[in-house]
Amino acid sequence: MVLHLPETTEGTEGPERPEGSERPEREDGLDQLTPRQIVQELDKYVVGQKNAKRSVAVALRNRIRRLKLPPEMAEEVAPKNIIMIGPTGVGKTEIARRLARLSNSPFIKVEASKFTEVGYVGRDVESMVRDLAEIAVDMVREERLYEIQDKAEENAEEKLLDLLLPPIRPVSASSASSAPEEVPGPAPEKPATDFRATREKLRNQLREGKLDNRAVEVDVREKMFPTFEIISGTGMEEMDINVKDMLPGLFGGRTRKREMKVPEALEYLIQEEEQKLVDMDQVGRSAVERTEQAGIIFIDELDKVAGREGGHGPDVSREGVQRDLLPIVEGTAVSTKYGMVRTDHILFIAAGAFHVSKPSDLIPELQGRFPIRVELSSLNHEDFVRILREPRNALLKQYRALLATEGVELEFTDDSVEAIASYSMMVNERTENIGARRLHTIMEKVLDELLFEAPELSQKKWIIDGDYVRKMLDEIAKDDDISRYIL
Repeated sequence: MVLHLPETTEGTEGPERPEGSERPEREDGLDQLTPRQIVQELDKYVVGQKNAKRSVAVALRNRIRRLKLPPEMAEEVAPKNIIMIGPTGVGKTEIARRLARLSNSPFIKVEASKFTEVGYVGRDVESMVRDLAEIAVDMVREERLYEIQDKAEENAEEKLLDLLLPPIRPVSASSASSAPEEVPGPAPEKPATDFRATREKLRNQLREGKLDNRAVEVDVREKMFPTFEIISGTGMEEMDINVKDMLPGLFGGRTRKREMKVPEALEYLIQEEEQKLVDMDQVGRSAVERTEQAGIIFIDELDKVAGREGGHGPDVSREGVQRDLLPIVEGTAVSTKYGMVRTDHILFIAAGAFHVSKPSDLIPELQGRFPIRVELSSLNHEDFVRILREPRNALLKQYRALLATEGVELEFTDDSVEAIASYSMMVNERTENIGARRLHTIMEKVLDELLFEAPELSQKKWIIDGDYVRKMLDEIAKDDDISRYIL
């Protein structure tokens, strides 16, 4: 991931914020959320799984409690990492993702099976912390951009007006001495007054969009900052070296003229001002602290690296991945381009189906770092009905909104929802149980004709009932061989 460092200028307005100053503002809103209220927020997106929601709610509340402790005690309180055990498609990832959004925390989802132990080809486990730091930098930078947005737009507007109406140059001392003496009076102020009036007139026209068709020449900075790949001791990791900082005389100072329309020029100048007003060094420091204090790493498919059978083959690498994960989970310092990131207080949420293996197959040291274990139940018919109707992002709401863009009004009867849930359950039982993800497949098949023909339909209101669902799915669902491929 490449970070484009902005140009910094002296005299940036506004006092420099102390390191980590955004953290209390972020936590104030969460202070009002009890674990019960956190569960209620999660209920808006995830159906069922009360035990898992309670566990993550307590983990989030404990994080808030720790921040209120004296520093020496807060340093000793470790996060209670969680293992979610359950089949695919029951809400493990969604619970963790919604928790991160609720707390405004840096969040990353990684697959345990993609990592390899040191010495093997593949990604090393420390890369998950580097990626988390990058996400935190993006979050903090967006917050800083929001804070200085008005100032950046104001500065960009002034620059654009300078291009449209160049300011009056002051009279130099040499030309003033050679000019004949004039009687002082109000006449010399008249050009300045006219200039200001013309500038304000242009400003009003610019804001009203009357100058959108005019073209201006803008000095565009050439971005020619080469990056390098460094082979480190843990494998090849892409590291960006800012050559502009190392050799400031060679890179970053060249500009070229480019002609563009006024709206495009204004957008470019706003981005340029944003880069000048945002101190990326401060952003990096704040992002590192946010990663350490509020980061959440979701490790999926942990069961794929479980297993301690001795011998040959992939089991050796599986245990090696676990041993590489151990120092990250228990607390270590990882080097990133923004500085060292300590993982002592990052919350780790692991998940896996554990059909073949079980949590006790993990190495004992890693088991001890995940003290909370929650089993998620498989979804039943009632759960499918609720998933279709209740969440804010429910599938029925999504398809209604999609077809509404074509002017088609869609309505689902109660028996159609029951039928869709029944077919989903039946296909999950006959083939592979993929949980709520089966609903996506069933819904696409049910609405296949409508989605294809929607732009050309003369009938703009459609009622989907149980008979329509059965007509679309009966033939496919009866044939097990076909349903394995289509549903």
